Amino acid sequence: MRLPSGKNSPGLSEKRCLRTSRCFDEFYGKEFQAAKGLCGVNPSAAISVHTVKEMGLRVALATNPIFPAVATQSRIRWAGLESEDFELYTTYENIGYCKPNPDYYREIAKRLGVSPEGCLMVGNDVTEDMVASETGMQVFLLTDCLINKERKDISVYPRGSLLTLLKMSARRLNSNAIRQDFMVFPQHPPM
Repeated sequence: MRLPSGKNSPGLSEKRCLRTSRCFDEFYGKEFQAAKGLCGVNPSAAISVHTVKEMGLRVALATNPIFPAVATQSRIRWAGLESEDFELYTTYENIGYCKPNPDYYREIAKRLGVSPEGCLMVGNDVTEDMVASETGMQVFLLTDCLINKERKDISVYPRGSLLTLLKMSARRLNSNAIRQDFMVFPQHPPM
């Protein structure tokens, strides 16, 4: 396994890394696919992504990067979307931060060449997604499948369903109000 420094990690030979990599690839290509049946799908999510793109907004997927690209690509397809629907989607291979670290959101904005203040983070996890506001991003809390493990006060966030979000976005665009550089959707299908 290669470390960011380019050196092999202690105890892992290149041959062993290749074997491990093949095991991961095989697992995510076969066994992991059975997880699709356990994940609920909200058809509104795919419709929302396509709709905001038709409005001329840029879209990135800020899903917590705990999976490799092959798994995240599967999860995207399970939601009725394609990887190409997003300018960027995060995986453990392509980003060095995870939620709820605000630097995760800063890094996404940087990679897209936009300021955090010009972004809207759309998420359903109060702790992991709404922290994006600390970077200057606007936030919208999805209540369709709300995750609030710490029982935080959500009254401080703009919130509602995907349908509410789409209506708000359409009104803002039609009124020439602030136009976000991109919209970020987490990947948390309802269970």
